[in-house]
Amino acid sequence: MAEKPHLLYITRKEHFNAAHKLYNPNWTEEENDAVFGKCANKNWHGHNFNLYVTVKGHPNPDTGFVIDLKILKRIIGDKVIEKLDHRNLNEDVDFMQGKMASIENLAVEIWKQIEPELHNCHLHCIKLYETESNYVEYYG
Repeated sequence: MAEKPHLLYITRKEHFNAAHKLYNPNWTEEENDAVFGKCANKNWHGHNFNLYVTVKGHPNPDTGFVIDLKILKRIIGDKVIEKLDHRNLNEDVDFMQGKMASIENLAVEIWKQIEPELHNCHLHCIKLYETESNYVEYYG
């Protein structure tokens, strides 16, 4: 009886620095300050983000890889890191235009950048750390 292929998960960690502010233009400055506090600072604020991209799939019998990690690194670099690193999320990032620059929305938009580029595996999870204490997980 043939052995059933194993479903495996593999994660690539990347890092980027970016600035943003949380601010709803439909609210008064007082309302924004009450909800977003220091994060509504008109002069922006920044974070050292850590991004974990987890894909899942069955290892290729010829390589043993779910995905060649060099390929995953290139996808994340080209589609995400190059667009985010040392940028203003509110003003400089095409895929964040018109969206609140929250970590939650950023994780969803990162997913949208990576998922179409994967062909022999599936995107399982985006985990995005904004601070050592705050992170979001998104499973599509």
